[in-house]
Amino acid sequence: MNKIVDTIGNAFFKDSNDTNYGKNLPQLLRSRAQVCPDVTLQACKNRAGKFDRYSYKYVYERVIEFACALKNFGIQRGDYVAMMADNRREWLIADFALLCLGAADVPRGCDSMGAEMRFIINFVGCRVGFFENGKQLEKVLEKRDEVPTLTDVILFDPPSQETDVKAHSLGIKVHLFSEFEDKGASSSRAEKEAIEKEIGATGKDEIATVIFTSGTTGTPKGVMLTHDNYIAQVEVARSVLPDAKQGQLWLSVLPVWHSFERAFVYMIMGLNSGYAYSKPVAPVMLSDMAEIHPEWMCAVPRLWESFARAFYREVKKKGGWHLMAYNIALAIGKQYSWAKNHVRGLVCRFHNYPKILDVAKGIIPFILLWIPNFIADVIVFRQLRKKLGGKMIAAISGGGTLPADIDSFYHAIGFNLLEGYGMTETAPVLSVRNSHRPCYGCVGEIFPTMEMRIVEEKDGKIVSMNALPPGKRGMIMVRGRQTMKGYFNRPDLTAATIDKDGWLNTGDLGMMSFDNEIKITGRAKDTIVLQGGENIEPVLLESAIKASNFVESVVALGQDQKFIAALIVPDKSLLLNYAEENGIVYDTYESLLETTEIQTLFRSEIDRYITPEAGFRTCERVFRFCLLPESFREGEEINAKKELLRHKIDKIYAKQIKKLFK
Repeated sequence: MNKIVDTIGNAFFKDSNDTNYGKNLPQLLRSRAQVCPDVTLQACKNRAGKFDRYSYKYVYERVIEFACALKNFGIQRGDYVAMMADNRREWLIADFALLCLGAADVPRGCDSMGAEMRFIINFVGCRVGFFENGKQLEKVLEKRDEVPTLTDVILFDPPSQETDVKAHSLGIKVHLFSEFEDKGASSSRAEKEAIEKEIGATGKDEIATVIFTSGTTGTPKGVMLTHDNYIAQVEVARSVLPDAKQGQLWLSVLPVWHSFERAFVYMIMGLNSGYAYSKPVAPVMLSDMAEIHPEWMCAVPRLWESFARAFYREVKKKGGWHLMAYNIALAIGKQYSWAKNHVRGLVCRFHNYPKILDVAKGIIPFILLWIPNFIADVIVFRQLRKKLGGKMIAAISGGGTLPADIDSFYHAIGFNLLEGYGMTETAPVLSVRNSHRPCYGCVGEIFPTMEMRIVEEKDGKIVSMNALPPGKRGMIMVRGRQTMKGYFNRPDLTAATIDKDGWLNTGDLGMMSFDNEIKITGRAKDTIVLQGGENIEPVLLESAIKASNFVESVVALGQDQKFIAALIVPDKSLLLNYAEENGIVYDTYESLLETTEIQTLFRSEIDRYITPEAGFRTCERVFRFCLLPESFREGEEINAKKELLRHKIDKIYAKQIKKLFK
């Protein structure tokens, strides 16, 4: 088997800093198998719960063999193959094997609803699909008629006999991942060389994956991402993460279908590093961290917040001296980190002034707090960092805005948490704070593979494409190598997102600092991104809730929050009739809205329409709502077309919204 790598292109030793990544993703993996063949690429738990390690050379050999098996099975260039599974060793093998053949995967995670899975498979026309296990396959089998193109499925874990029989009765053949591994292992040298040749035929602009954003049951938005979209990010990874070294391990906890995690799967390869697979559950993660001691990891804001809250709950439970020491240490740490940032010049300047002023402002508190912070670090902070593996160099938060208080917490305890920014349509990472000189209060500088322009907007509409100066808030526009190829089979949506000059409207609002860093200030487009990184299309929720006769208007909320909430304007006449018919006692209409009977009515109405059966995910459930006494007014909350003016609604009902998310 070791001969396989030796037959790849040039068989000579390459320097570990080699940055010739190739034009496509399989060439990236191949180049790393040459550069660092014995470095760990994957660390996976075995049945005993211990981590087994697999080198770059080993993984690449398995990929080539698996590609041989898939080719003999009939997978060919241009095929779209469903990938309904979470991050694991087999996912990576299947992904690269498909890419070797010039095929593309269409991924989704195990938390997806059956309606969502079936819609994606049918919309793209997948003939073959990979599934994590029988439970995921069952979601498709529920309504076989909705996936008419699907004929064969490959399961990572064996299904129950009942699921197997059911699938065959519905005309779907079930295969096991292990069967393909066995077939691939017996492939001839000629078959493997044919795969190598096929790799070279894949152009940089060919589609590598189609990742669907949310709202798939309403407006299909399958983002087509190319090999070069990802290679572009790989090429800048070293400059953005200068502290990343060969052989370091990243803890992988996010679902790999998530565009944020997907990009780092490839960027980590460009850094000659590897990943250890874990789960986004605090007890499991902390246990894995203690065993594997990772140097890096990526996670969504919600996970970082849960860690911070868990630390506090643990200390509060002990109480007494422990709680007092924790609170004092954290107060010192926050002040010290603030002063240190100023002394190091790591302050976002949205007004033009000499940096020496920041140094002057921070130098005295920096000196005075050095010893108290050292003591706080010894007593408290080191113990907290130890819980996060003890060897963590830095971690990256993405998939949503990192709350300022959580950001300051990690900075205070000396944990280097870097915030990143991007969107699925840009594959997705556009910027990350530099790990060596992280500037807090921003998301770093735009990657050199992209251009960014902040332009004037009004109510989410672009007024002018002229670039605004630093410190001025506007719409974020980007273009460059990371821009998607378009939305699958939706040229209309593509044209609405990318203009004739190649500028992609991110829908985000932000500003540039005088040192070229980016600060995200809000969103102009409708899509809601929760703290967990879930994308929610509010229009779908609103349309479903408005199906209730008692609802006149509704606005879904939740940007950068843990859950979805809603502002609801009831149909006043119907509600008054309901109150009379049910003998509800009240003084004013406003007081009627607060009664237990009316609150219960709207709770049941919401839960009646936002259900799994209707295709809604758990994260789309409306957890809280507020009933508004007045109808929306034209020119205020709605326009002449009766469309919601969301930015105005955010301002008008700021108090009610704040209360919903307390």
